[in-house]
Amino acid sequence: MKIALGSDYIGYRLKNSLKESLDNQGLTYTDFGTFHMDIGEYPEYAYKVSNAIIKDDYDRGILIGSTGIGMCITANKLKGIRAALAYNINTAQMSRLHNDANILCLGGNEIPEALALDIVNIWLTTSFEGGKHQKRIELITKLTGL
Repeated sequence: MKIALGSDYIGYRLKNSLKESLDNQGLTYTDFGTFHMDIGEYPEYAYKVSNAIIKDDYDRGILIGSTGIGMCITANKLKGIRAALAYNINTAQMSRLHNDANILCLGGNEIPEALALDIVNIWLTTSFEGGKHQKRIELITKLTGL
């Protein structure tokens, strides 16, 4: 599995902890920025990660902002993206089981690092159930054109 990572300056520290965790698990990722603690514009990083998913260069993406809300909104503006904001284990798991989320959004100011790493691990290891949920995803695509 190839993972695309992105964060704003507030999510930078959590992203670096996540990279260490991914390294320890032997997972492949690319960091699309930011690469410093200076103020930057989160939509740019959400756009870069989302495009990497759309082009099928990466299987999944993880975006980290202060709350994760803006990252999630930006990512979901692109066709083929199903970004989910997760703030606990259940929301992360359900985003994969029922929604086949291909981008996970986290709030670096909202959840402790240990919980964030647990959320990522659950999200990466949970498979999509399909069935009636596939039909719902198809309906979302039909109704929104995205």
